[in-house]
Amino acid sequence: MKALEASLGKTAEKELLPLQPGDVPDTYVDVDDLVEEFGYSLQPSMSIKQGVDNFAVWYKQYNNL
Repeated sequence: MKALEASLGKTAEKELLPLQPGDVPDTYVDVDDLVEEFGYSLQPSMSIKQGVDNFAVWYKQYNNL
């Protein structure tokens, strides 16, 4: 959330709620098959900050902001 706020230059209005029915507090995944069969990489090609910055630029252009 902080990365998006920084990219957009705005503070989000937040309403923090307890876990809701259907929310999953923890997940445990095994992606070994993806790595082996499809060459899935566990290493991201860009940082979260760069991805959020890219999204913010697109969002502003798309919505003429």
